[in-house]
Amino acid sequence: MTPQVGFVGLGIMGKPMARNLHRAGFSVMVWSRSRQPMDELAAEGLHPAESLPALAQRCPVVITMLPDSADVAEVVHGADGLLQHMKPGSLIIDMSTILPETARRLAAAAQERGIAMLDAPVSGGDKGAIAGTLSIMVGGDPVAFERALPFFQAMGKTITYCGPSGSGQIVKACNQIAVALNIAGVAEALALGLAAGIDPDIMIRVLGGGLAQSRVLELRGPTMAQKTFTPGFRVRLHLKDMGIVRSTAATYQLQLPFSDLVYQHFQTLVEQGYGDLDHSALAISLGHTSR
Repeated sequence: MTPQVGFVGLGIMGKPMARNLHRAGFSVMVWSRSRQPMDELAAEGLHPAESLPALAQRCPVVITMLPDSADVAEVVHGADGLLQHMKPGSLIIDMSTILPETARRLAAAAQERGIAMLDAPVSGGDKGAIAGTLSIMVGGDPVAFERALPFFQAMGKTITYCGPSGSGQIVKACNQIAVALNIAGVAEALALGLAAGIDPDIMIRVLGGGLAQSRVLELRGPTMAQKTFTPGFRVRLHLKDMGIVRSTAATYQLQLPFSDLVYQHFQTLVEQGYGDLDHSALAISLGHTSR
């Protein structure tokens, strides 16, 4: 019998991830607050759930891909959430990016009901979600990780067990620091070159051939130079993630001054109405381009 898996959250990332599970041969039941992506996936053979409780009752494995900690907490542990309806022995895989302490708290609540829960945030953006090449960093019980591996393999290429509950979220916070600071570095390099009259294509080609080469430069450098900020990962979501970085750093009494600076720039972009642009719109805040 084809394994049944539920998928909750069908945004820029969640929809292609659910689609890849279906393509890998899983029977996928989907639920979202918005009806449109459910209808779109239903036309491709996925199964829309009439409600979150209905999905929870029918699926022994449920994957969530939601915007923030509060959203995940409500879906998993709310009054009519997954834990109220899933059977003992079930598995919840949260692939959202949330606070590590929220991941640990929800995993403990799940364990009390005999349900395993993994935190498994991803990196790779919308392109990685579409191609099924995401990097997946996983925290939780190692036995549950082995059980979840076939699902991860349908959505990603680099799949890493990071440690106990919350560890996946810690590693994701570190990833978001590196990505944000890389975007800032590429934006400032382009700003200086453009101010001096250098063709941005030349700058990207030269930087890409040396130590400055990076996936950010490769994928976002050209769009920054073209002032194109169609969202793959939105500014407001990276702001949220940098807030997680700040909170996590405070837990360990660690100062991260460069992360704090980028957080402030993302915050300014949101305040200026740019929150739904791609996070490479950090270039706007750094002053080398405008909408």
